[in-house]
Amino acid sequence: MGKVMAVCISEKKGTQKTRVDEGHFIEEFGIEGDAHAGKWHRQVSLLSFDTIEDFKARGAEIGNGAFGENVIVQGIDLIHLPVGTRLTCGDILLEVTQIGKECHSHCEIYKKMGECIMPTNGIFTRVLHGGFMKEGDEITVCTELES
Repeated sequence: MGKVMAVCISEKKGTQKTRVDEGHFIEEFGIEGDAHAGKWHRQVSLLSFDTIEDFKARGAEIGNGAFGENVIVQGIDLIHLPVGTRLTCGDILLEVTQIGKECHSHCEIYKKMGECIMPTNGIFTRVLHGGFMKEGDEITVCTELES
């Protein structure tokens, strides 16, 4: 079981996301108000809280959403979840569709630090069932019986 540490959105692609009090996850679309929402396989991105904290410990001055992540999760080893894994948070059901992504044009973090963690540590999901998510909510990996 994991814990949601932040939910973030951005109005435009290619920009850092900002924390919101609560995200409205819409089935087969993504998070309401987020530029990456739509009918595709990368509707919602997740990144590990511990990975972000390790990056900060190396001198990165970053806040929630700096890597373009929608959800920051503590307590789940996200990058080792196979594609097809399902996660639940309240009524929300997410399905992992991709692990990592190519960074086509190096972001500001890469320019400052020489690396960015989202391409290797971020995961992407689509929303199979919608609902609301906020900081402090529990998020779990579904067992075979639940999925």
